[in-house]
Amino acid sequence: MLVAHAPAIRSLAWSTIKRPVFTRSIGAMPHVAKAEGDISSVFASLSGETEQQLPLRYRDLKKQLIAENADKVQASWNRLIKSLGDGIETAKVMREQVIPSVTFTDLTTGKLSSKTIDIIKNRGTVVVRGVFSPSEALELKAQTRAYIGANLSITKHFKGQVFEIYWSPSQIKARGDPRMLSTQRALQRLWSGLPEEQTNTPLTYADRLRMRTPGDRSFALGPHVDGGSLERWEDPTYASCYTEILKGNWENHNAFDAKHRVNAIMDLYNSSGGCAAFREFQGWLSLSSCGPGEGTLRINPLLKQATAYWILRPFFSPPKHDPSSLDGWKLDLSTSRFPGSAQGRGQEMSDVTHPHLQLQHSVVSAPRVEPGDFLAWHCDTIHAVDPLHNGKEDASVFYIPVVPKCRLNEEYIQQQKEAFITGYPPPDFPGGNGEENHQGRPGLDAIKEVGGRAALTAMGF
Repeated sequence: MLVAHAPAIRSLAWSTIKRPVFTRSIGAMPHVAKAEGDISSVFASLSGETEQQLPLRYRDLKKQLIAENADKVQASWNRLIKSLGDGIETAKVMREQVIPSVTFTDLTTGKLSSKTIDIIKNRGTVVVRGVFSPSEALELKAQTRAYIGANLSITKHFKGQVFEIYWSPSQIKARGDPRMLSTQRALQRLWSGLPEEQTNTPLTYADRLRMRTPGDRSFALGPHVDGGSLERWEDPTYASCYTEILKGNWENHNAFDAKHRVNAIMDLYNSSGGCAAFREFQGWLSLSSCGPGEGTLRINPLLKQATAYWILRPFFSPPKHDPSSLDGWKLDLSTSRFPGSAQGRGQEMSDVTHPHLQLQHSVVSAPRVEPGDFLAWHCDTIHAVDPLHNGKEDASVFYIPVVPKCRLNEEYIQQQKEAFITGYPPPDFPGGNGEENHQGRPGLDAIKEVGGRAALTAMGF
């Protein structure tokens, strides 16, 4: 049903809403509608940009963050490089088998062993098997194709792979289904630092969808981390999430403590691809049978070591007599350079900017997934996509992250609710009219039908 004909919407006095200008403050600045674009807006590598020359204030920031911990940080770096190397050797041997898989039932009924939970936290990634049945997931994909086909002339996408679609009937069904909300709720319980009421209340964050065709080379998104780049050092609250790393005690870093993250500013520059909401896990629901090399996700499974490395990387330089060496790196606070970082872009990694990661070995493919499986990865996890889709069928997913209830996210969801009603893109995404005129765009009753009160609450109604 089209929003324009939804009596439930009219009863809420939303029918006269025009293009929303989001003015509620999220983080440091009022949020306004973003420029039009696609997923390339998020990453310098996809948009063809070169590394930014950062202002000298970033050199001063380095000194402020390290303060009087120089010796401890240097010693911790030396320990880190050894531990990181050991972890990479494990990844080389195990490859996709290093990523844990659990069943939907075991996850949502509390049957995971403490050992399995530890593995999930160490790897930062988990596959949840059978959230939907294969037939249900394939039907969602068929419905999505029908929605795209009915609106093909006005649907924006990135080179035919990642669609700027957020409000299709099938996405609404997947996000609001009680099984999806149960999965999100169970994954939230892996975190600490939030009241129980917030932990048990997932919010629905609308994201894109991907339909990658066999042979595709265009969506070659390299290793990166979402949730801002420079913000992690520049915003004091965000930086406090990594206090133990910056103090020289990286082994004590707790990646699953949400205490400070719920107040961190993750989008200082209101960029086209910036994320103002706190996502504990990013995730996608698979709509295809897809394995390694078939257009799937690639993940670094060394959450603590890799995070410590890329947080500390801006503070270290190789020996001047041998810049290509991986040994003998020393603390260096003399430049404003933050490798792979840019204002208003995601944090990216490469063999040039982050050589100790040995990305060709440490980034592994996700295990084979079937339609209805859900893949989740921690918000600090380095991830990428297969540069070439070598499979024989499409690699299709709905991006559905795990978003907890907290002040920051509740403010975001209220703005997202306005976007849903009008059909415009959610506030974190490139702007424009979006799906305002799309045929078959669902209204409020579709959310209620699929998930009842819990689904409505998750969407801010």
